[in-house]
Amino acid sequence: MSLFTLAWLAIWTVQLTPVQLLLPLQLDTPEDDWIRGVVSSGLVLGVGGLAGIVAGPAAGALSDRARAGRHRRRPWALGGVWLTALCLVLTGFATGPWAVGAGWVGVSIGVAVSSAAFTALIADQLPTTQRGAASAAVGSAQAVGIVLGVGLVVLLGLDIVSGYLLLAAVIAIAGSVAALLLPDPPTTEALRPREAGRPRLASLRDRDFAWMLSGRLVTNVGNALGTALFLFFLLHGLRQENATAQDNLLLLIVVYTVFVVLASVVTGLVSDRTGRRRTLTVAATVVQAASGVAIVLVPTFEMTMVAAALMGLGYGAFSTVGLAFAADLLPDEQDHARDLGIVNVTAALGQLIGPVLGAGLVALVGGFWLVFLAAAVLSLVGGLLTAFARQPARS
Repeated sequence: MSLFTLAWLAIWTVQLTPVQLLLPLQLDTPEDDWIRGVVSSGLVLGVGGLAGIVAGPAAGALSDRARAGRHRRRPWALGGVWLTALCLVLTGFATGPWAVGAGWVGVSIGVAVSSAAFTALIADQLPTTQRGAASAAVGSAQAVGIVLGVGLVVLLGLDIVSGYLLLAAVIAIAGSVAALLLPDPPTTEALRPREAGRPRLASLRDRDFAWMLSGRLVTNVGNALGTALFLFFLLHGLRQENATAQDNLLLLIVVYTVFVVLASVVTGLVSDRTGRRRTLTVAATVVQAASGVAIVLVPTFEMTMVAAALMGLGYGAFSTVGLAFAADLLPDEQDHARDLGIVNVTAALGQLIGPVLGAGLVALVGGFWLVFLAAAVLSLVGGLLTAFARQPARS
């Protein structure tokens, strides 16, 4: 479990630090043309998300089909980790939206491939009574990873290139260690998917799995709307100076992290004990929606701190219990990695749609209130869709 947590800490650190800090700084534009910078950032994140959508399930499906006697997950985890490190370096030295976008596509593919491999280990090796704890490790690592990455860049006073080089070192070292040491028993012929007579993407024909996926997608779009443009909101919504905005972004992320970790650990353990994953997942979307409403009603930095706490509580619970719920609903054990790759795609697709939609909403109204309102509405819709998925009997 420690190695599993280390892997996800590295993945989230290198994925979310550029999203929250480095990419907005690279793509920011002068004050009299700041909306163009928001739009460029949204498009870069959107294209990267699209690449991850294709790469994750494809890598998962190929790892499911490893020959008998070979490791299924480790080669893909290592390949994804090394590709991510290389492309982080390239993104750091890139200039202009096109070059930055090309580098970020490579990062997104590497993250999607390694994520598919590491996530599959939950369903491969853990019973249902321990999946909540494993999912809590993923959710907690996400929050801590943001603080770790942004904190190191801000507190060490690193420039953009140095920040990317640091992230590349983090994923290359921590990701490789975790991939090499985590258990990955050789596959058997019985575990390989049998194609004869099976419809393609059969899991999407499963009623409950499909409802869970749709709810997870919409909720992740709501989360991306509420978080991806935070630095731009501080700079141009609250009119803060650049240095002040970076310091306050770190403070917001710390508050967010504390509540994500708290919610992840508590709800993960509660869901393991009670088995009521659907109920906890739906409740989490309501809490996440409250954060967007808070900023719309009172657009101040103090209320943004409160909203960060609510977002942390809601998304921490949702990401943890929702992932365990998804693992419980997997329709075919022979396609664990592929199907969990599809589950991971909902987060990647949220990172695609959220920033692009957010940039469009900012350009539409010349401000940020509609972004946070849409985040609240989509969070509630995501909870409603999730409620249609039936809770499976415990095994």
